[in-house]
Amino acid sequence: MQWALTLAVIAVGALTIRPVGLSGRGLAVAALFVVNSAALLARRLPEHKLPQHLVFTWLTLGIVAAAALMGVSSSGTSYLFAFFLAGHIGYRLKTAQALVLAGACGLLCGGVLYFHLGPGHHLLPWTLGLTTGAPVLIGIVNRSQRQAVRAAIEAAESAERAARAEARTAVLTERGRIARDVHDVLAHSLAGINMQLELADALLDTGDLEKVREANNKAHGLVKESLKQAQWTVHALREDALPLVESLTAMLASSGHRDVLTVTGTVRAVPARVTQNLLRIAQEALTNAARHAPGAEVDVELAYAASSTALRIRNGPATRRVNAGVGSGMGLIGMRERVALLGGTVTAGPVTEGPHQGGWQVEAVIPE
Repeated sequence: MQWALTLAVIAVGALTIRPVGLSGRGLAVAALFVVNSAALLARRLPEHKLPQHLVFTWLTLGIVAAAALMGVSSSGTSYLFAFFLAGHIGYRLKTAQALVLAGACGLLCGGVLYFHLGPGHHLLPWTLGLTTGAPVLIGIVNRSQRQAVRAAIEAAESAERAARAEARTAVLTERGRIARDVHDVLAHSLAGINMQLELADALLDTGDLEKVREANNKAHGLVKESLKQAQWTVHALREDALPLVESLTAMLASSGHRDVLTVTGTVRAVPARVTQNLLRIAQEALTNAARHAPGAEVDVELAYAASSTALRIRNGPATRRVNAGVGSGMGLIGMRERVALLGGTVTAGPVTEGPHQGGWQVEAVIPE
């Protein structure tokens, strides 16, 4: 549209502005027409490639040439150059500069006509010259709209960059969570299975089939326990998992600990992430209790407070021979990472009093 208007103004000027020649006043009109056309065509130059002082100089020379053309020509539409340049002044320059230069344009063009400085003054009223600076207001409005659109685009781009960064963070967080889940399900059990299989392999050379059979049975038991833990993990990771109390009850029952859950406070729905992480913490604590304190009693308490949800798991001392095997040592670290992601705290340590004295306790508190 701007290109079409610019070319239309130049075309109409070429057809109407007179006199045009190769000498005298005709040559002056032709030269000023070329200068005005060049100043008008320069509107299409990219903004970022021209410094402000050069733009100001170019537009100042343009309005001087436009006023001169109005005075030198005896007929035609020379005033259109002043109108269009004034509009572009408002678009290209800052508001204060634009208003000053547009005012100068109006005074210069009006003065040329008012003081009869050229042969064309009788064709145009001097008040028309004063109004040549008025289009600056249109240019200022267009510039404001352009800046508003640019600001909206930049805000959208910034929001998109922030969303991408958040998505990358979420991916990294999810990777960390999956790594912890893999550890919880596989690290302990695979280490124990490997140890029993290595023991069985070593015992084959001794010919003690009873001990080989015992190691093999332990390995089978660990495999069954691993499958059970895998089921717990899948259940805990599902977004449509049962509510926390029901899920925790089912987990305890499947691990052989029935009627050991105590719930205090008003039961309420908690976010899926809280449910998943509390279930994984419970699974880790139960696994450690079975490994380090076989045969011990287990007590689980789920407490709903006004602004938090707490899970406490206690086990007593072992009542059978401990054969813990080799672990990765990452269980407690994984618990702390899980709770830290939710802004909570976790504590773990020996029980020093009460019926579980000599055992171990894990307590996680997650705020809401």
